[in-house]
Amino acid sequence: MAPHGWFVRCDQLSFAGRLTLEPSLILDELEPGQHATVAALRLAGAAVDAAVLQRLGELGFLPGEPVRLLRRGPGGREPLAVQVGDTMFALRRAEAACIEVTPIAEVGP
Repeated sequence: MAPHGWFVRCDQLSFAGRLTLEPSLILDELEPGQHATVAALRLAGAAVDAAVLQRLGELGFLPGEPVRLLRRGPGGREPLAVQVGDTMFALRRAEAACIEVTPIAEVGP
């Protein structure tokens, strides 16, 4: 378990126990329509606490789950429409900042 008591990114540990870095972004850094995989949940700023991380986990924002930023609110701001699995949610930026994602490369025709 991570020092903050929540998730450890399992893709960061190699078989030798070494840390490997995967390119990751914060969920709200994705482009609308872009697909990604949840890499980790983390505390991000004073506006969130462990209860927010627990709620996000209960909603299905768990490492390995597919996620997609559907659209942003008026003026590119809040709320963010996000799909995790088959379910759509509206998130505040503070909540989205807690979700690290690994973008999925688009495969051309």
